[in-house]
Amino acid sequence: MVGVVLVSHSAAVAESVAELAKGLAGGGATAPVAAAGGTPDGGLGTSAELISEAAFAVDQGAGVALLMDLGSAVLTVKTLLAAGDELPANARLIDAPFVEGAVAAVVTASAGADLAAVEAAAKEAYTYRKE
Repeated sequence: MVGVVLVSHSAAVAESVAELAKGLAGGGATAPVAAAGGTPDGGLGTSAELISEAAFAVDQGAGVALLMDLGSAVLTVKTLLAAGDELPANARLIDAPFVEGAVAAVVTASAGADLAAVEAAAKEAYTYRKE
């Protein structure tokens, strides 16, 4: 299955969104999901080390989708991707809304979809209307 990493400036936010997404994925096997939030000392911010560890932890060979909450989290993931060996070779930054995109990604990955389909589902969350 495709793994999903949720990168937030807050460990609590990343963990809560991961819990929500896994809960909404329904019964059966759930895609591997890891929260990479905050700094190693528990503060607010992003940590390249935590992101890298999370990505390798969920990598099962089918790809790793990384979703981020805010700008500097995106920059950290881009830096890790550019380094070449800091993330699994099949890791991909997904430009999607953090909460809705995470739910769509985890649900789609849990259904056994490939990385391209997981990315498409997460990106489609930009079109969700709330009115």
